[in-house]
Amino acid sequence: MLNTKIFYIALLLSFAITLVATKQLIPFLLRKKMGQKILEIGPNWHKDKDGTPTMGGISFVLATIITLVAILSMYTGQMEGRDIYSIINILIYSLFNALVGAIDDIAKIRNQRNMGLTPRGKLILQSVASVIFLIMMKNTVGISTLLKIPFADFQIDLGPFYYVLSFLLLCGITNAVNLTDGVDGLASTCVLTVGVFFSIVGITKIESIALCTFGSILIGTTFAFLIFNLHPAKIFMGDTGSLFFGGMIVGTSFLLNSPLLVLMFGFCFVFEAFSVIFQVIYFKLTKGKRFFKMAPFHHHLEKSGFSEIKVVSVFGIIGAIFCLVAYFGV
Repeated sequence: MLNTKIFYIALLLSFAITLVATKQLIPFLLRKKMGQKILEIGPNWHKDKDGTPTMGGISFVLATIITLVAILSMYTGQMEGRDIYSIINILIYSLFNALVGAIDDIAKIRNQRNMGLTPRGKLILQSVASVIFLIMMKNTVGISTLLKIPFADFQIDLGPFYYVLSFLLLCGITNAVNLTDGVDGLASTCVLTVGVFFSIVGITKIESIALCTFGSILIGTTFAFLIFNLHPAKIFMGDTGSLFFGGMIVGTSFLLNSPLLVLMFGFCFVFEAFSVIFQVIYFKLTKGKRFFKMAPFHHHLEKSGFSEIKVVSVFGIIGAIFCLVAYFGV
């Protein structure tokens, strides 16, 4: 079966390249003094992380590009045009987000503080990327405005509102993955569970080489990166990596019957974003009180006595459960 064959090739190739690239990247970033500046209001025990090399996402961005070029070179003749265009569109969208993240990371390093691009500036760039992605998908793959409701046997034609919903999902999920990257190995582990979900769906339910390929790459790159990123982390993925993964996850979700499923298999990311939004609203309504000890939610767990390993384990299990449920909604 072609999907299965491509799955193994993409997984092994992306794993090997990420492993080698990350190992070489750590000493390079240390020499260039490209270390993460830890947020002053964060947990006190995170101060020890100050100076840890960041922008590690470069390694799996490189691995993804090389792997996709290899797959397209070997199997273009056996792929449908839809798969080829989907791979190219999602890659371009992910790279655009990685570029935004890289600009943000570099600005943080130069300013020696945990703030790079302004939230407004980052959102504008991400909005441009999302609009371009939707245009490319519409003109090459042919997006239908029919929205399948998960776990139901009916569809709703949203017309132009489909693109509004898609735009919100693209920007929202990409930033949600970024917010999840706050504990050693957390974002990588959550992305790994999504990669497994994409791969299984691509092999057993939806005949999509693109879906299977991106799933296997997410598994290979995160598994390799976790070797260096689990607590105590030797390197962080930075916004370069988290925005790249965010773009790839939400972009790939459009290959499913309903992009709304991203709210389920990406539950951990969604909940992290929700915890921040809710905290801000609650803080303003109560004039200074906090619902969570700290947001995003992973910091609340830390301040409640959870070790970083325990936080990652809890999120990984919950993410796997929601991915399993989402499988039956495809």
